[in-house]
Amino acid sequence: MKKLIFPLLVLATVLFVTSCENYETYGDKKAKERAAIDQYIAKEEIKVISEAQFKAQGEKTDVDANEYVKLERTGVYMQIVRQGCGDKLEANKAVNILCRFEEYNILADSLLASNKASFWFYNSTLQGWVDGSQYVDKMNVTRTGTTITASFMEGVMLMRHPSSSSVPSGWLVPLNYVYIGRPENENDEIAQVRLIVPHSQGTADASSSVYPCYYEITYMREK
Repeated sequence: MKKLIFPLLVLATVLFVTSCENYETYGDKKAKERAAIDQYIAKEEIKVISEAQFKAQGEKTDVDANEYVKLERTGVYMQIVRQGCGDKLEANKAVNILCRFEEYNILADSLLASNKASFWFYNSTLQGWVDGSQYVDKMNVTRTGTTITASFMEGVMLMRHPSSSSVPSGWLVPLNYVYIGRPENENDEIAQVRLIVPHSQGTADASSSVYPCYYEITYMREK
C-alpha cells in the first residue's frame, strides 16, 4: 500500500497543476474580451471618438469616416447610421418598439442571431427549427429621465432566451440619441445603429460566458 501512495500523490499533483493552468479567471476572460474588441476595431478600421467630440458634432457620428463614439459609463461603442424620424422617447410613457437586428460574437467571429435574413435556430418551446427572418422583435420601453428599461414582448431574442424577457442594456443605449418614429414622408428613415457591446451590457449568455458582441439594429415605433 505504501508503494502506491507516492505515485498517487504525484498523479494528483499533476492533475491539480494541469487544472490550474487550464482554469480562466474572470479577469483572464475580461482581458481576452478587451483584446478581441481592440482587434475588431483595428480590423474594421474604426475611428473611435470621445463623448466630448460626439456632443460637439451634435450627437452624430461620421459614417463615411467609420466613426464610433465610446460611451464611457457603459463601455459600449456606438455608430449612428441614421438618426431616424419622429420624436425621441417621451418620459414616463411606455412605447412598443420594433427591431430588426444582427448579432455577432466578436470573440468567436460567428453570427449568433438575426431577423434580417434567413437564420435558423432551434426553439425549445416550439420544439422545432425556426427561421428568424419571419419575426420582428418587439420590446416595450419606458424612459425615466435618462434611465431606460425594456422587456421583449415577442421575436427572435425572446424565443432564443425563453427564461427571460430582459432586453440587453446595450440595445437601450442608443435610445437616448435617436428618434423613434414611423416613416410618413418619402425621405423619412427609421433609426439605425451599429454597436460593439461588452459582456456586461449584453445578453445573459454573453454576460455569463464573457464575450463581446457586434450588433446592427434598426428601431421603429409600433403603430
